[in-house]
Amino acid sequence: MAATRLELNLMRLLSRCEALAAERRDPEEWRLEKYVAALEDMLRELKKQSSKPAPELLNEYCRKVDFLKGLLEAEKLSSSTEKALANQFLAPGRTPTTTKERTPATKTVHLQTKARCTGKMRSELLGTDPLAIDDSEELNIRKRKGLTSDEKQSAVELDAVLQHHQDMQEKLAEEMLSLARSLKNNTLAAQNVIKQDNQTLSHSLRMADQNFEKLKDESDRLEQHAKKSVNWLLWIMLIVVCFIFISMILFIRIFPKLK
Repeated sequence: MAATRLELNLMRLLSRCEALAAERRDPEEWRLEKYVAALEDMLRELKKQSSKPAPELLNEYCRKVDFLKGLLEAEKLSSSTEKALANQFLAPGRTPTTTKERTPATKTVHLQTKARCTGKMRSELLGTDPLAIDDSEELNIRKRKGLTSDEKQSAVELDAVLQHHQDMQEKLAEEMLSLARSLKNNTLAAQNVIKQDNQTLSHSLRMADQNFEKLKDESDRLEQHAKKSVNWLLWIMLIVVCFIFISMILFIRIFPKLK
């Protein structure tokens, strides 16, 4: 069945949207969002027509429009981690939009976006320049795209891009795992130091309690000893005073006053 005018316009606009999505856009760029909204309207009109395309082709159009819509929503997220996670759930188209394409443009856009998000996550983690990483990854992808000349080279290029992206993800995962392992070791070391300090403090508290008990016992014994010593000394002094008093009286009686 020949394509209707509405379907041709949809294909042209879809191809334009895919080209815009592949480019690096400014945050204030508004055309892609308006184009995607127009694509949704055209897709709804196409579904209402009596001479609509085959269900497989119509599903492919819906898949690509949903991909572009999800791509725009993912770009509005704040953190690179949320963007990368949202891009993981995007489903690009399975077939090329135009006959000039060797591979689906949405699949290439998907790979570029995933590589860009991975580069930003890595730059945030390692403190490097995200623009330099994005430029190098985009340049590598464009170089691979420039080498394609037929179907076989296109498949090889796509495998190379996928392998490169997978290597980047594995490297990033290894770095994150290394950082997590280092953080775990530091946490365990700090936990052991705190545990040893707590044991030392508990031992010091026990020793202080024991010394306090011993000091209290010695204080009680010294107090009792002091009381006993005072009592004996008092009695001795009384006896001495009484003895002196009696001796003086006897001395006076025995030796009267001389005349």
